[in-house]
Amino acid sequence: MKAKNKLLTLLILSASAAVTTAAINKAIQVSAISKNLLAEPEPLCFKWRLGNVHYTKEGTGKPLLLIHDLDTISSGHEWKQLIPLLRDEYTIYTIDLLGFGRSEKANMTYTNFLYVQMISDFIKSEIGHRTSIITSGEAASIPLMACANNPDLFDQIMAINPRSLLDFSSIPGKTAKMYKCIIEFPILGTLLYHIASSKKMILEELVTKKFFNPYSVKSSYVDACYEASHLGASPKSTFASIRCNYTKCNLVNALKKIDNSIYLLGGAGVENIEDRLNEYKDYNSSIETVLVPKTKELPHLEQPEKIAELIKTYFC
Repeated sequence: MKAKNKLLTLLILSASAAVTTAAINKAIQVSAISKNLLAEPEPLCFKWRLGNVHYTKEGTGKPLLLIHDLDTISSGHEWKQLIPLLRDEYTIYTIDLLGFGRSEKANMTYTNFLYVQMISDFIKSEIGHRTSIITSGEAASIPLMACANNPDLFDQIMAINPRSLLDFSSIPGKTAKMYKCIIEFPILGTLLYHIASSKKMILEELVTKKFFNPYSVKSSYVDACYEASHLGASPKSTFASIRCNYTKCNLVNALKKIDNSIYLLGGAGVENIEDRLNEYKDYNSSIETVLVPKTKELPHLEQPEKIAELIKTYFC
C-alpha cells in the first residue's frame, strides 16, 4: 500500500512539474514575441514545398539577395541598416530562411542541402534573373554550394565573415545526435532551448562575439534577436540542426569548381580572420578578400556605410 501511495505521489508531482514547465515555456514565447518588432509593412511570401518563406523586396536595379547568418537569433532584420544605402541601385530581396525569423519553423532537420535547394528555387520563382548574393557568417556555404550546382542562377557572391573551411567540414557525431534528441523532447527540450536563447545569453553573445564596440549594441536589436529566436512553431529544431552540424557542408570541391566572382569580407576584430579568409584562396585563387577595421562578426551593422561602399565597388 505504501509503495502504491509513493508511486501515486511521484506521478502527481511529475505531472505537476510537466504542466508547470509547459506553462513557463508558453509564457516565455508569448512574452518574447509580444512587441512584434519584425513585422514588415509589405511582407511577401514564397510558398515553398517545405514551408512558407518570408521575404521583402525594395529598390530598383540589378537583383541583390541578402541572406542572414545561420543563427536562431538572425533574420532579415540583420540587414536593416544596409538596405537604405543600396536600394537606389539594386532591387534588394531580403529573405528569412526557412526555420528563421518570420518564416515557417516546422519540426524537422534543417540541412545545408535543404537551403541550397530553397535558394535556387527562390531565385527561379521570385527573382527570375541572375542574382548577386551577400551572406553573413555560416550562411556563406549556401550560395557557394548552390552556385557550384547551378552557376547560371548567380552573378557575384560576397560573404561576410564566413566560417573556416575546417568548421564547414564538421559532421554530426554521436554526441551531437544525442543532444539533438534531447532538444527535441517536447517540454524539457523546449525549456533548454529557452535557456540557451534567453535575452541575457543573446546580449552576452552580441557584446562579446558579434560587435567590436560592445557599447554599440542597441537594446532594440537585442529585442529583435530575442523575438526572432522565439517566433514560429518549432524554433528549437533549427537550433538543434545548427548546433549538431547538419547545416554544414565541405566547400572545397565547390570552391574549385566556381568561376563566378567571389568576395570575402572580414571584420578585422575577429580572431584569425585573415588566415581564415586566405584558406579560401588556396582553393580558388581568384577570390578577393578585404578586412573592415573596428568591426567583428556584423560589420554591416557596425559600419553599414563602409560595407555599402565596398559592395558598390565590387558589384559595379
